[in-house]
Amino acid sequence: MSPRIDCLQYANWSEKIFRQMRAGGLDAVHVTIAYHENFRETVLNIEQWNRWFEQYPDLITKGRWAGDVRAAHESGRTAIFFGFQNPSPIEDDIGLVEVLHDLGARFMQLSYNNQSLLATGCYEAEDPGITRMGKQVIKEMNRVGLVVDMSHSADRSTIEAADLSQRPIAITHANLHSWQPALRNKRDDVIRAVTQNGGMMGFSAYPHHLKDKSDCTLSSFCEMIARAADQFGAQHFGIGTDLCQDQPDSVVEWMRTGRWTKEIDFGEGSASAPGFPPQPEWFRDNRDFPNFERGLRDVGFDAGEVDGLMGGNWLRFFEENFIPPVSDSPEAVKPITPG
Repeated sequence: MSPRIDCLQYANWSEKIFRQMRAGGLDAVHVTIAYHENFRETVLNIEQWNRWFEQYPDLITKGRWAGDVRAAHESGRTAIFFGFQNPSPIEDDIGLVEVLHDLGARFMQLSYNNQSLLATGCYEAEDPGITRMGKQVIKEMNRVGLVVDMSHSADRSTIEAADLSQRPIAITHANLHSWQPALRNKRDDVIRAVTQNGGMMGFSAYPHHLKDKSDCTLSSFCEMIARAADQFGAQHFGIGTDLCQDQPDSVVEWMRTGRWTKEIDFGEGSASAPGFPPQPEWFRDNRDFPNFERGLRDVGFDAGEVDGLMGGNWLRFFEENFIPPVSDSPEAVKPITPG
C-alpha cells in the first residue's frame, strides 16, 4: 500500500492533532507555515515546528525529501512538509527562495487571493498574469526544488505559471469549478494546463469549496474526483483537505485580512457567518482520513487508482520535484534522492 498523504492542512497544532494523524494513518502532511508572514516571522514559525519535532519524536518528523515519507511510514510517524500560501516570506528578495528551501520549505503559492509581486490572486477583477519578478522567481523555484503552488491564484496566472515553469506545478487544495463554482475552485482549462504539464491537484474538504458546503456528501465529493480522473487522468490527483481544525475565528480573519486592509474581508464567508464553517461529517479531523479511501472505492476506482489518489501520486511528485532537476547534459550525474 502506498503512503497516505494530505497535501494541505492549517490546523491549530497540538499533541491531540498529531495523535489523530497517526490514528488516521497519515504518513505525510503538507502544512502551511505562512499566510502573510515576512521572512523573519516565517523563521519563527519554523522554530516552533522544530520544538514540536523535539517534543513529539514518536509522532512527527520533519519532511524534506520523498524518502522521508517512506521512513515515516515505516516508523509509524507523520512527515511534516512546510509550505507558504503567499510569497510574502521571500519579501522582494529572490535570494530568499533558496534560503527557505534550505530551511525546509517545499511549496510556495505565487499569490493568496490578491495580486502579489509575482502573480494575480483569484479575488482580483483583472488578471494580467505572471509578473516580471514572477517569471524570475519561477525559474529560481525550479532550480532549487521549491514547488510552484497556484491554489489561490487567478486563471490566467495559473495557466501561465504551468506553461512557464520548466517543472510541474501544483494546485494543492481546490475542487472543480464545474462542480461547485467557488472563486477558489478551478475551471477545466486551468486544470488542463496544470495536468498537461505533468502537474498535480489536491481535492479540498474545506466547506466553502464543496457542493452544498458543510452538508456535502462523501459520495458527491468522490464522484467529482471520478469526473476529474476521467477528464484529465487519475495520476494527476490526490487529497489536499485544507483542514483548519481547532483554529479560532481570529485566524480566519488573519488569513483573509492580513495587513493589507483596515476593513474586515469576509472572503468566502459573510458578515452573518464570518468564522470557520463546520466540517462535513465524513471529514471532521484526521481520524476520518480513511473515509476518502472508502468513498473512492465506492465510486468505482480500482485498488491501484485508490492508492495513487490517497498518496502515491503525491509521493511520485515529491520524488521528482523536491530536488534540483537533472541536467540534460550527457556528463550530468543523476542525484540520489535524499532519505
